[in-house]
Amino acid sequence: MNKHSLRLASSFRNRVILIFFMIIIVPFLLFAYYAHIKSIEGISNANTKISMSYLLQTRKNFEIYLNRLNNQINDIIGNKQIQSLLEQRPENPAEEEAFAVNLLSLLYQKTPGIDAFRVNVFPIKPASYPTYMSMVGVSNLEKESWFLNSKATVSPIWYLNMPRRGTYVRPLLTYVKRFSGLYDQIPRGIVATDLSEDQLKRYFYPSDRMKGQKLLLLDERGTVLFDSSDNQWTGRPIPSTGFIELARSAREGSQTMAFDGTTQLATYLKMDSEPWTIVSLTPLRELTGSIREINRLLIAFLVIYLICCFAVVLYLTVYFTQPIVKLVRLMRKSESGDFPFPYLLSAREDEVGWLYRGFGSLLLKTKELIEEASRSERKKKELEFQVLSHQINPHFLYNTLESIRWKAMNHGRSDISEMVSALGNLLRLSLNQGKEITTLGHEIEQVKAYVHIEQARLGSPVRILYSFDEDTLQLPFLRLLLQPIVENAIQHSIRDNFERGKILMSARREDSDLVIEVADNGTGIPKAVLARLETGADIGDIPGDAGRGVGLRNVNERLKLYFGDAYKLQIETGAEFGTKITIRHPILKDDMPHGGSGRS
Repeated sequence: MNKHSLRLASSFRNRVILIFFMIIIVPFLLFAYYAHIKSIEGISNANTKISMSYLLQTRKNFEIYLNRLNNQINDIIGNKQIQSLLEQRPENPAEEEAFAVNLLSLLYQKTPGIDAFRVNVFPIKPASYPTYMSMVGVSNLEKESWFLNSKATVSPIWYLNMPRRGTYVRPLLTYVKRFSGLYDQIPRGIVATDLSEDQLKRYFYPSDRMKGQKLLLLDERGTVLFDSSDNQWTGRPIPSTGFIELARSAREGSQTMAFDGTTQLATYLKMDSEPWTIVSLTPLRELTGSIREINRLLIAFLVIYLICCFAVVLYLTVYFTQPIVKLVRLMRKSESGDFPFPYLLSAREDEVGWLYRGFGSLLLKTKELIEEASRSERKKKELEFQVLSHQINPHFLYNTLESIRWKAMNHGRSDISEMVSALGNLLRLSLNQGKEITTLGHEIEQVKAYVHIEQARLGSPVRILYSFDEDTLQLPFLRLLLQPIVENAIQHSIRDNFERGKILMSARREDSDLVIEVADNGTGIPKAVLARLETGADIGDIPGDAGRGVGLRNVNERLKLYFGDAYKLQIETGAEFGTKITIRHPILKDDMPHGGSGRS
């Protein structure tokens, strides 16, 4: 599950909607579905019983009819006159013509009592009776498959005679039976009895109680021998292979399945006397017509119910959850420090209104506390700067004044005035009329005054090179940053080797920052001092290095106090190449007391 899904699930509004849906809508839908399924099941069972009862009666009547028809045909076969006519083959056309007239006359007398559409008696060798075959309107009989099959077996057969152009236009179900002599087993002829749909409809007629029902008569291969709905499927396999397999598995049964794209309730029953199956098909939509009316009413009720539910959810959303969501967004903005001023007020007198007013009061107090903390922080920085400044100046001033006194007592040379002048200039630049921000040019002048005093005090020249872009000299700069670094370089890096030692100072602009680099070729800064400088610990407690790096720590702390940790000192040092200290100073607007709010 992704974060978006978790957020959706954790929303109060979405949980209310989900709970509402699960408690009310889902049980309602499940009950409606269960009731629908059980209703269809009950109607299907009831119709199955009715259909099966109807099929049992139909099978009984139809088998009685088939038995009576078989007896009637046996009467024709057992007629002595017909047997006598077929016993001797005509020897000339005159005898064959007399045979045709006599046989047709006998059939005309006997067949009206047979319950069939038509009865034909064919000699076992039709080619010997051309006149008779012409009179009954049949030609090439010996090439017909049903005739050949009937000659080869003593058992009666049935075949479906589908209509052909120019002949009877309705299907005929024909009962074919070969017969022999009365007193011998010599085949005499074949009786073909045609049953039309009029005979079959008397037994396979749909019940008036089941609308849309139709009855089918299938053979053992699943071919439709009779279709009560105007022979729609007659002569074709029933359009459902699943039903054919079902009918072969049991003698009777019922199943709901699709036939030709329509769902039907199929009830089937096998016959006893023939390998046929009687099938009743009833469209399920006809059985469930009343259920559909109930379903439509149920759907209409459900739609109205859902609209009411969504209206309730919308009301809860607009008047309760949406204001709470809005309040949560304001709280999240407040967590990130983005306070929404002016505050959103609510005139509501309920719990939501109290929440808004309480949150607004809380924000107001928070703002006041932040402003108070900001003022305290500024005051703290000013006091820390004063303390740091006092940590820088006393030691240096003490040594300088001692040097002046010593020179005044022992030498009486004119350079005393120069030192005093340089010291005064140094003090003036250091104090900067009490302002925190000076310019880079004034800071460099202060460094030069300091270097001049150090050269006079130490009695040795200090080689220091300055490389500054002219456009950087007028930029605002935090005072007392460069002098402590140069002092550290002179006192701890090149003091022991003034002949080779040198210091290089440079300044340049990089985007919105001023970058100053102070490099020397001394012995580098010890790792212990660097570690204490990084952690902000007191460097003076390192044995053998008392006071070493104090100026660096002060400068580093001031940069972090005013501009943040991103502007702390960057130091590269090593015994083989010396030390390079990089100061990054944001370019400020003129005379801004704090760099954090005055970057250009």
